[in-house]
Amino acid sequence: MDELAEWDIVTGVGITALGVAAGRAMETHRDGGLVSDPYAEAFVEAAAPPAPMPTRLEDTDDREVPWRSMSDYMGVRSRYFDDYLGDTSRAGIGQVVLLAAGLDVRAYRLDWPDGTTVYELDAPKVLSFKDDVLAAQGAHPRADRRVVAVDLREDWPKVLQESGFERSVPSAWLAEGLLPFLPNVAKERLCRFVTDLSTPGSRFEVEHIDDVRGMMQEESSQRARDLFGVDIESLWPDDGPFDPAAWLADNGWNVGVERSADVAERFGRTLESPNGDSARSSMFITAVRV
Repeated sequence: MDELAEWDIVTGVGITALGVAAGRAMETHRDGGLVSDPYAEAFVEAAAPPAPMPTRLEDTDDREVPWRSMSDYMGVRSRYFDDYLGDTSRAGIGQVVLLAAGLDVRAYRLDWPDGTTVYELDAPKVLSFKDDVLAAQGAHPRADRRVVAVDLREDWPKVLQESGFERSVPSAWLAEGLLPFLPNVAKERLCRFVTDLSTPGSRFEVEHIDDVRGMMQEESSQRARDLFGVDIESLWPDDGPFDPAAWLADNGWNVGVERSADVAERFGRTLESPNGDSARSSMFITAVRV
């Protein structure tokens, strides 16, 4: 049976989406939080993960997993991408594609202009779990939300267009927490698909990590693996470097890059970087189709 079809919310890649939700829940409950996600805590409670995931900073034990650092990063990352999507809306872009949407609830928690369509692409079981929890919470989307259950390693543009996506009008794309799980050939394919589907004026936001393998060798990553019984490193392809910013710049996009450590400073936060080296922090790539 296909591997992706077997991913649920507490196994494989699915549990990483749940960990992200826990980070957003902690950020939501903290004073001065950068984002507010009213459903993140409900996802964690409904999933019953193999080891407890805190949803409030006061319940964390950083001796096992660096939850506070995760909360900081999820707050910074989520706020940055929220602002990006707000900018795209103000620019008049009315169709948004969330690649590997996971437990993203931006269709529910952001203020979208009338007529906005949000497409959520991810594994079937993850999306089904999300829909069940949101239904139990009585949640209602603020945009025309369209769920697209599809394997992003395959030819997903056809399924997206069958769901109503129009390639003739500008679109906004988000690849948050996705690229590390794709081999280089799939990363390039994804960039090419997005490029082919994007008319001039479209925007593409990508989270990129330079040294994925080095990050997985950090002690905190090893502790998380032992605690949750999921070897994330085994889910990440053993490929060489791939520079999405350079690829996009060479293929019809105007590209800007910011380090997450610099973004955090702008938001009044400090992020922990591997070995204390801010140059090893993740990058947020913003591209505009020309």
